Amino acid sequence: MTSSSTWAQDVITCDLCDNPTQQFYRRERLVFSSCASHPNQKCEGHCQQCDVPVCFRCLTGPHSGHTVKDMSEIVQQMKEEIKKETEEIEKFISRFALTGADIDQKISNLTEKFKTMEREGENLRKSWHEEVDSIFDTLQSTISKMKDRRLTTLRSHQSRLQDSGTKLARITKENKKILKSNKVSDVTSYKSELKEFRDIPTDVDVKIPSLNSNTVQGRELSIELEEFKATLTQISLSSLTDEVSILSVRKLLEKAKVIASIPSGIKPLGALVCTGTNETWAYGGDKFIRCIDIKGSLKEKITTECEPYPGDISVTRQGELIYSDSNSRTVNIVRRGRTETLITLPKGWHPLGLCCTRSGDLLVSMCIHDRSHHKIVRFQRQTAIQEIYKNDRGQNVFQGGKAGVCVEENNNGDICASDLGADTVIVMDKTGKVRFRYDGTPARRNNPFHPQIIATDSLSQIIITDFNNDCLHILDQKGQFLRCIDNCGLLSPGGLSVDSEGRLWVGCCFSGDIKVIQYME
Repeated sequence: MTSSSTWAQDVITCDLCDNPTQQFYRRERLVFSSCASHPNQKCEGHCQQCDVPVCFRCLTGPHSGHTVKDMSEIVQQMKEEIKKETEEIEKFISRFALTGADIDQKISNLTEKFKTMEREGENLRKSWHEEVDSIFDTLQSTISKMKDRRLTTLRSHQSRLQDSGTKLARITKENKKILKSNKVSDVTSYKSELKEFRDIPTDVDVKIPSLNSNTVQGRELSIELEEFKATLTQISLSSLTDEVSILSVRKLLEKAKVIASIPSGIKPLGALVCTGTNETWAYGGDKFIRCIDIKGSLKEKITTECEPYPGDISVTRQGELIYSDSNSRTVNIVRRGRTETLITLPKGWHPLGLCCTRSGDLLVSMCIHDRSHHKIVRFQRQTAIQEIYKNDRGQNVFQGGKAGVCVEENNNGDICASDLGADTVIVMDKTGKVRFRYDGTPARRNNPFHPQIIATDSLSQIIITDFNNDCLHILDQKGQFLRCIDNCGLLSPGGLSVDSEGRLWVGCCFSGDIKVIQYME
């Protein structure tokens, strides 16, 4: 090769034909890689067609006629890109640092506000009756969970920013080394990691809920925190305990689960009534009423005079067991291990279902001797103050027949009855006016609906055992069908009760097993 040149421009000509060849500028002293094809030659160019480094001798060989770019220009361009990217990274580092400090302040403010909310919750607790302490236990747990979730969000983002800052600092340090490096391979092997940081929000905000309360002394107390809501409404000025409506954050589980299966040894197994968290009273085909805990241990055994067995059982607000004796026409109460007659029905009428209401009244379903007529009577102490048996058109509310009527009160004061003779659930308001009837049709079961015992829960949902379909039906308080529980091995379910933790205790009639079911989260 020969060359003619000026200070401003070097023109390289071919030794064979004197035509100009590719020009190479040397703006800085670079350390070029050795050519893999031509020993002792440096790759000062880059073939654009083959995307490989080339030396001068390559241009007369396999890369003859190809477009070749000066390697120094490539290095310069890439260094410019790396410089710009490094400047952008440094801006991110600065922004992340400022955001991290801001999140520290938000954490402090959030913590202080939740502390204030917790103190406010404790102050509100003092203005409510002791009977609703459980509401505030739930409230404080909700606040704590809300605080923990929000703090976790902030701290997680803060940690992410810190980690990102550390990584960006490392990248910056490495990039600056590259910028100072003369090695082509250091520059050309650079892979950008900036994309992952561009999507990281530099700020995150968390909404702090408001704790709202309304206290009208002597009439209504209410408290609300997002989905948690609880109200206590007074019907009579003489007592704050006449009506309590609690709406909690609890929801139905997508799939109910059995958390305990208790062999009661009672066959057939009749009604159940829970006492507290881990115990239930139960009776079956004999004169005994047994108290069984969640481990299957017999805690107590009451001997009755009922022949052949009690009509129904319930528990008063004070935790005292009551039971009906159809033959003697009595409702009896067990106090300190001794049985006393609480109510004796008029001649010709026999007690069946029982329900102790939240106000302290007693609902008794009863029938005449041939069971052609049924009614529900409300007793205040020993005095009958209400009878439900006719609707406003003078028609019988309940169908006559051998089967009886089970009764339960809902949180809103509705009276829920299972009319076994009609295979129908009837829900009435406090005055006895029928609000709706449920015949099982919305559940679309294979066999005819055959309701037995009814229970209600803290959400005012109505739960019904369906003897024929081995399942439970769940309705809302307006009668809307919600779902069936049919995955818990409930064979011929009869007895049903809800414990203080909101779990269902379901008695399987023929096996005598009691299933404890978690159905709400």
